[in-house]
Amino acid sequence: MLIKSTQACAPFIANDGCRIREVLHPSQDPVALPYSLAFAEVDPGGSTFRHRLRQDEVYYLLEGEGRMHVDASARTVAAGDVVHIPGGAVQWIENIGVQTLRFLALVSPPWTATDDERL
Repeated sequence: MLIKSTQACAPFIANDGCRIREVLHPSQDPVALPYSLAFAEVDPGGSTFRHRLRQDEVYYLLEGEGRMHVDASARTVAAGDVVHIPGGAVQWIENIGVQTLRFLALVSPPWTATDDERL
């Protein structure tokens, strides 16, 4: 069994500009998972940069309200929503609320820097 505290994971600024805490990653943790899992935050009025991953990604919104952009589509999202982002799609999220936007990002196969392109 592996148990990690999100708060114990060191935060960093990801290529897309949001604050990330890498919660589970098979290259860093003793797990053989086909995905990575990160906790992400975007401050009120902020947004991530337009970017694309080679891998599929899923966002699960925990807190706040945002505007999710995937290719030519944009939709308002809020806590409890799940967004699937196909690999290769241009994506970014804006925080349109008054509180920090917090979400989990699951990437399969696991995220790598070489597969994350800022546009």
